[in-house]
Amino acid sequence: MKKNDQNSVMPTTDGLASAAQRFAKRGPAPVHLWNPDFCGDLDMRIARDGTWFYLGTPIGRKPLVKLFSSILKREGEDYFLVTPVEKVGIKVEDVPFIVVDFELSDGPVISFITNVDERFELDASHPLRLEHNEKGEPAPYVLVRTNLEARIDRKSFYRLVELASVQPHLGESWLGVWSAGTFFPFIREADLA
Repeated sequence: MKKNDQNSVMPTTDGLASAAQRFAKRGPAPVHLWNPDFCGDLDMRIARDGTWFYLGTPIGRKPLVKLFSSILKREGEDYFLVTPVEKVGIKVEDVPFIVVDFELSDGPVISFITNVDERFELDASHPLRLEHNEKGEPAPYVLVRTNLEARIDRKSFYRLVELASVQPHLGESWLGVWSAGTFFPFIREADLA
């Protein structure tokens, strides 16, 4: 730990990584249960492409990025790295994760894989939503875990579209995919023309 401007103790990345490592051995960190006092902002950000930066330099060690991602928490529009006793703010340009691939199994069930190797199923607890960027292009997002989303990369989204079918939804016909017994609509059929 080091002193910040108010002479209080500021967590270091080494301390946060060490705490995350202790919890990683026991499974996912229960960050939703941790509400320590805010310790200040850390010069860390997650770029739109999913790259993590510390002090303006990319963090090149994937295991370290995975550790930090395991103690990530979102409150409102703000993101924090938390331990049971520390909470530091970080910047996130879009969302903290990128879906880089998926697997399709019988059911059908779509299992997403993120840039930090986190795996989860597209289901009612992990819904998909579609926005459009400033160019009008689709920008698909999916909930990874409590209040934390991933943007689905272009190649994976195009693969999803190949699996899509037109189904009735909310009184209209929609193009979308089925996964784990739930239909996830992308676009109204009327808007495809």
